[in-house]
Amino acid sequence: MKKDNRTPIAYLPGFGPNAADLSKPEDRGGTVPFSLLQKIRGKSRGVRAIQFLGLLSVPEGKKAGKPLKLADFQRKFVKGTFSKNIMVGVLSIGRGNAKTALSSGIALAELVGALEENPQPKREIILAARNRDQAKTAFNFVVGYYEALPEADQGLFTIRRGSKLEVEFHSNGGGLLRVIAADGKSVLGGAPTLAIMDERAAWEREKGDNLENAILSGLGKRDGRALIISTSAPDDANTFSRWMDEPPPGTYVQEHRPPMGLPADDLESLLIANPGAAEGIGATPEWLVAQARRAIARGGSALSSFRNLNRNERVSSEDRSVLVTVDEWMSAEVDPDQLPPRDGPCILGIDLGGSRSMSAAAFYWPDTGRLEALGTFPSFPSLADRGASDGVSDRYCQMHERGELSVMGENTVPPGRWLAEIVRQLDGIQPQCIVGDRFRHAEFVEAMQGAGLARVPFIWRGFGWKDSAEDIERFRRALFDGEVKVAPSMLLRFAFADAITLVDPAGNHKLAKARSLGRIDAAAATVVAVAQGARMKATPNKKARALWT
Repeated sequence: MKKDNRTPIAYLPGFGPNAADLSKPEDRGGTVPFSLLQKIRGKSRGVRAIQFLGLLSVPEGKKAGKPLKLADFQRKFVKGTFSKNIMVGVLSIGRGNAKTALSSGIALAELVGALEENPQPKREIILAARNRDQAKTAFNFVVGYYEALPEADQGLFTIRRGSKLEVEFHSNGGGLLRVIAADGKSVLGGAPTLAIMDERAAWEREKGDNLENAILSGLGKRDGRALIISTSAPDDANTFSRWMDEPPPGTYVQEHRPPMGLPADDLESLLIANPGAAEGIGATPEWLVAQARRAIARGGSALSSFRNLNRNERVSSEDRSVLVTVDEWMSAEVDPDQLPPRDGPCILGIDLGGSRSMSAAAFYWPDTGRLEALGTFPSFPSLADRGASDGVSDRYCQMHERGELSVMGENTVPPGRWLAEIVRQLDGIQPQCIVGDRFRHAEFVEAMQGAGLARVPFIWRGFGWKDSAEDIERFRRALFDGEVKVAPSMLLRFAFADAITLVDPAGNHKLAKARSLGRIDAAAATVVAVAQGARMKATPNKKARALWT
């Protein structure tokens, strides 16, 4: 037998034809410890989360590289979200207050298993947003925190930036963080231990609700939690608004929204929406005030966007087709003590509701500019149930307590009795004329006869392109010229918030609802009343003719 004189090959430890691939920590046994976990001593999830976040470094911005220090409002949210029996934490705050940075840090804490002494293995974290680009912002924060970790700890992670945006952790039981867009199909079958829904108010209604439902159903499999964070939605019907107005059991809600009706540059209310400004997070108070005054000067969409994004108010930033913006309407509001008197002729604008809708009336005195409005619903369903079905929480009950909304009839509002009660609110003043929809001619005639108003002139107005275009233009001109004065009214505020105009190719405007459940009846009654008042003021008084004998 021939002897093999070749020199044997000496393999280094860990290499060779039978050696395992040690490029990943799990191939080294998965026992490499994560150093930051050794510094956490808390018992509850909230305390452990705060301790872990304090070990991270700010990944970007003017404080990049400095230790992450939580503000008071952030500590409050973390403790509230991780309290006992809480499954969903909801945070609404103005733009630029580090809400995405906070939630991304919490996502990293869950990924490495820092929130529990004995975490679940193979943890799953979801970062969801309206689209991939928006979710990538949160993903970049997580990567930024990772890049500031010690090199030994960085070796425990795998970052994937290809078709999938993922961060995988290979120690302490392992975990996977993945980024998804608002498509419910992408998470069916998942079992996340933590889910973050970023800028929830901006999600498309149908796709966003599908994704949210899929995530929440998956959380129950492993006792997971969800963080829903966003600036305010433009209206009460948005799903994010309903999370705050009607939180189900097991929900922690923290909303930083100032009261309505304040000037956009009011510093105290700006700090309510931007609590981070006072603690060195995001924009400074001076910058916020300066931007508010710039938005006031520009008006229109600039002011609406500032209120929605920076003041965290429920104001639509889309003003191309709104009847009037919130600031334009609020310019007509005055203190009740400063309301002009009921002098001169009174015009009564009517929007007669259908079987289940609101009937509304607007009183307008063109000589003084005084405006009043009242609304009425049938008693069934109740105002509370109606508010829940319309997605406005207890708004109708609040209007009823303020005396702006009444209840009459059972399933429908009786037109004759309702009109008589409306006129009774004038305390003996006889309307000079009543203005209403031509389409409801027969019902109006019967109602006026039943209310004893058969001799009061009735002016028919169509709600189509022809008459509506003129009425809207006259109403806007009177409002902008300061010829409309009204006491603060929830009924009118929210009616005008839901009122938009449809524009035909010729540029004519027609009143319409911004959403199917919107109630614009009081706005419609106001428009026809004020427009008729403007026509009366523009008509010269006829002089008596000389009689020849």
